[in-house]
Amino acid sequence: MYAVIKTGGKQYKVQPGGVIEVEKLDGEEGAPVNFSEVLLFADGDNLSLGTPVLANVTVRGTILKQAREKKILIFRFRRRKHSRKSQGHRQPYSVVKIDSIEA
Repeated sequence: MYAVIKTGGKQYKVQPGGVIEVEKLDGEEGAPVNFSEVLLFADGDNLSLGTPVLANVTVRGTILKQAREKKILIFRFRRRKHSRKSQGHRQPYSVVKIDSIEA
């Protein structure tokens, strides 16, 4: 059994017991989270496609960790102009454990 969900503008293939890293979700560590935008659901030989989403399927999970990625340095330099700019960025993300897929 697996499903394809949409969150944070991206699509993820999930199955019960799996762990995924998604764009930061609201909530603390240990909080439950529901994904209602399910695009595809497969159970054995049965395959259901949404147009665009399935209304009767929900994926339930638990937030394991809220973290930030390793720092990415952005450095812009224009030669002979005495112009340079340095900037850093750390993208926040959430680690989610998939508990169940309910159809």
